[in-house]
Amino acid sequence: MRIAGFGRLVACVALVGLPLLMSTDTGAQAPAPPANPMPIMPPQLPAARVVDLMTEDGIRLFGAQWKNMDVKIIEAPPREGAGPKWTSSYDIQPHAGEPGFDDASWPVIEAKALADRRGGGRLFMTWYRTNLTIPAKIDDFDTSGAIAVLTFTIDDYAEAWINGAMPRRGGRPSPATIQGFNMPNRVVLAEQVKGGDKFQIAILGINGPISLAPPNPVFFREARIEFYK
Repeated sequence: MRIAGFGRLVACVALVGLPLLMSTDTGAQAPAPPANPMPIMPPQLPAARVVDLMTEDGIRLFGAQWKNMDVKIIEAPPREGAGPKWTSSYDIQPHAGEPGFDDASWPVIEAKALADRRGGGRLFMTWYRTNLTIPAKIDDFDTSGAIAVLTFTIDDYAEAWINGAMPRRGGRPSPATIQGFNMPNRVVLAEQVKGGDKFQIAILGINGPISLAPPNPVFFREARIEFYK
């Protein structure tokens, strides 16, 4: 009798849990892909080869040219559900990091002009864009299979977009986002490159500290591609 009673109890528990399992399975879907690529941390070892993107020889190796355009701050609609207190918001224009962005009308600047002081100070942002093609060789260095890292420092803050995305994830180090006051950004372009690989780079330079809105300009202190093997 005890065995039979225990069997009925197990059966009841199973029946009670069945709708929960069914509802879970019925509604289950494949996890949505992350909104942004998982950031990859760059190597800390000495690079096998370094190319300075602030020189004409360096930028020419990648068949590239730099372009620049200042940001405008514009009024925009409020977010959905913001409530009656907030009837508007503010946005930046252009969103030059997005996929398919057309910078054909932007002025070209020399590589050394990345060091030029830009802006009237206060709340100021400016975009820098270029398209890099990885060469098969740099002198006697074969780039095939190398880790390629974009390293740059902007006075004062910076954000980077690579091929239309800013690699970032909440709660994780994200080198493409603001790293700190005059701190370098080191963004992995790919863990294994080869000759002919193309990368669209969009870097937003930001004056700071933002809450201070100081009379500072924006400029590059360094910009380079590092290869690791």
